[in-house]
Formats: sequence, C-alpha cells, structure tokens
Amino acid sequence: MRTALVIGTGLIGTSVALALNARGVQVFLEDHDQAQALTAAALGAGAAEPPPGPVDLAIVAVPPAHVATALADAIRRGVARAYIDVASVKGGPRRELEAMGCDLAGYLGTHPMAGKERSGPLAATADLFEGRPWVLTPGRDCDTEVLNLALELVALCRAVPVVMDADAHDRAVALVSHTPQLVSSLVAARLKGADETAVRLCGQGIRDVTRIAASDPAMWIDILSANPGPVADVLSEVAADLDETVRSLRALESADEDKRGGGAHRIEDVLRRGNAGRERVPGKHGAAPAAYEIVAVYIGDQPGELARIFADAGRAGVNIEDVRIEHATGQQAGFIQLTVEPPAVPVLTAELRERGWSIRQ
Repeated sequence: MRTALVIGTGLIGTSVALALNARGVQVFLEDHDQAQALTAAALGAGAAEPPPGPVDLAIVAVPPAHVATALADAIRRGVARAYIDVASVKGGPRRELEAMGCDLAGYLGTHPMAGKERSGPLAATADLFEGRPWVLTPGRDCDTEVLNLALELVALCRAVPVVMDADAHDRAVALVSHTPQLVSSLVAARLKGADETAVRLCGQGIRDVTRIAASDPAMWIDILSANPGPVADVLSEVAADLDETVRSLRALESADEDKRGGGAHRIEDVLRRGNAGRERVPGKHGAAPAAYEIVAVYIGDQPGELARIFADAGRAGVNIEDVRIEHATGQQAGFIQLTVEPPAVPVLTAELRERGWSIRQ
C-alpha cells in the first residue's frame, strides 16, 4: 500500500492516518468539517487535500449512521481501488449498501476493537491499535485484493486480524462493548442526584465500573442506533438477572429463615456466574487469562514517585504485568497496585521494603 484516503478525521480515522503516515504511506484526509481535517493534518496524519488520483485504499471512518452514504459517495467518485469502513457495526451498513445497488466486490467492512472515552483528532495516537483485535467481515463477493489490502492495513497499524461474519460481529460487540457502556452509564447516573457525603466515599470499585460512562453521548447514540436489536437482547437478559437479584435481596429482609436462605443462594449464584464469566476475559496481549497477584504499595502524590517505584521493581528483576492506583480519600496519597506473577511477589516485596516502601498486607 502506497497511498490511502481517510474519510472522517475523528479519533479512529486520525489514529489510522497517523499509523499509516508513520510507516511511509502517503495519506490524504477528507472530512465534512474542514477544520477537523486541518487539525489532523497539523498532527502529522497526512494532507488535508484531495488525492491527485485513485488511492490504493479508502478508509471510511464516519459514524455508523453515515457509513453507507459516505461509502456509496466514495465508490461513485472512484477515489480508490478498494474501500473499507471502521465503524463499530457491520451488518446494517452492508445491507444499506446492497439496497443502494452498490457493487460490493471492492468493499470490506472492518472494526478495530480500540478506542478512548475522548473523541476527535486531538485524542488520536499512532499506537491506538497496537496489539488490539481488528475484525474483518468479508462478504462472499469481496475481491481477494481488497482483503489483502485490509490485512496490510491491519499489519501496518500493528493490530491482530480476526475474521467474522458481519451479524455475528454485531451480536458480539453488543455483548462485550455496547451493553457495558449502557450499564456503566446506568450505574453512574445513580450518582447524579446522590448526597455529596455518599459521593465522597467513592472508591476504586465505582471508578472501575463508571470509567467508560465518561464517553461522548452523541457518539454512542450513533453507535446504539445502528445496533439496537442485539443490545436490547443482551440488556433483556441483564434485566432478568436484575429482577431476580432484587427479589433475592428483598428475601434477605424476611423474618422467614427459608426465604433468607433462598435469597442468599440465588445471589451467590449470580456472583459465581460473574466469577466464571470474568475468568473468560482474555488476558495480556489477548492470551488466555493468567493467574497474577497484587502487591499494594503506599505511595505519595508527588512528582517522581511512580518513576522511583518502577525503577526499584526493575532492580529486583520483576516485570510489572499491570498497574492501578487507588487514591486515598482526603489525602495526597494512595496505594499503587502492582500486578505480578505469583513467584515474583516475595522478591518484589523484599526489594521494595528494603528501599523504604510501605507494603499493604
């Protein structure tokens, strides 16, 4: 691939352009908002001007509701040898293109499984897709050349290709992406009218659950409007579990010992099913989940502390698999949770204590 046209310079489109441009592909940028295209160009994503002729690949990175229209327009103009989109919904846009009578031999629907709570070109990074799954949904009529160009794009962005049926993809993202967004927002919405004293008690658990609730509502309306059925199906199952859990909790208030026991049993069942589901979430780099342990270290909120603790871990020869910070309420301090392999725990603990760190037991 020598040339590409990115249509839509938001977070995903600009990140794709940055990755391609960094690897020697000549990238042209197009957006209905020229100021946004110019911003992406200023970041080094490419040239905010029309290409002099057909490019090798056109990447349509517009909201799902506008994908079919943008693709049909690009195909009509003949701007590229091959066309893909990167929207988070795949079945609907393809059916719309079929209804428009478009020749789909040169088109392939794709979806990079990466993103951020923030949108727009200023949030874009060239490494956004590194190590992340990138779903490809080739139809029966998709040309081999188009598939090869899409695979080259995925490789240039250093993502991991995953081939799926379009409708199976939409059901999958309803489960692992779209429904979690709504559930996170529903939990966060409970905080809007909560007493200030209650809100001040927020800890890491509520931060974890509500992190993605900070996402742009307008962006999510576009996504959910393109995949409402599968999301509603998953939410219906969640709602059934919620109804049963509410009844079980009410049973725990009963004076009847049998009712309390039944309620506790049903709640335990939900929690255990949650344990089992969580264990299926892929681990580091998409590999099978691995067993890790956490070393929690008291850390002050001042410059250089994170660098110092990472350097001390490095001196111990311990690889940090993951890291989280739990901020202490009302204090300029907190605990940093260092996730490591179990055999590394005593080594890391001893090294950090020797260097003056306080370890939480």
